[in-house]
Amino acid sequence: MADEMLLFEKITQDLVELKDTSEMMMDLAYSALLLNSRYLAEEVRLLEDKVDRLHTEFELLVLSSRVESQETRGLLGLIRMGVVTERIADAAAEIAEVVLRGGEPHPVLSMVIQDAEETVETAELGEGSLLMGKTLKEARIPEETGMWVLVVKRGDRWIRPRPDLVLQIRDVVIASGYAEGEEDFQSLVSGKPSSGD
Repeated sequence: MADEMLLFEKITQDLVELKDTSEMMMDLAYSALLLNSRYLAEEVRLLEDKVDRLHTEFELLVLSSRVESQETRGLLGLIRMGVVTERIADAAAEIAEVVLRGGEPHPVLSMVIQDAEETVETAELGEGSLLMGKTLKEARIPEETGMWVLVVKRGDRWIRPRPDLVLQIRDVVIASGYAEGEEDFQSLVSGKPSSGD
């Protein structure tokens, strides 16, 4: 019984990770498209590979669970939910592929890109950063820099920004916002003074 509970906890965790990752990919893909950011598009492509692996592992885990015949519908539902998250990830990858192909965007999209004064920046949390150990809410990155956190990369793990996410050294913070905030963002996150200081 205890092993069964651990298995279902793992299945639940894996499904949540699939859902969160596919949603994050969609956010990044739209940002890549609207900001014409090859960097974000490449990250979506990498995440798509990760979701493919996660999805396969998830399905194998679900199929390996021993259930009574009356519970098989529940397992089928779990497998279908996994398939949906994988399709969302595939759709995000297709959106990102538009940017990576480098072709001319639709004229309306070109106008949006040209009119956008936003940029995408990445910065690694350095040893001297005042943000180390603070939550995103406490860090007040948008208020201090005008940049909005899109995602935090911790090692090979991608984390959706939540107010209670505690920042750690070597976290890579990816944010978008107005170009005027780039230097402040880099300085705040890295802990290195900006050239204007």
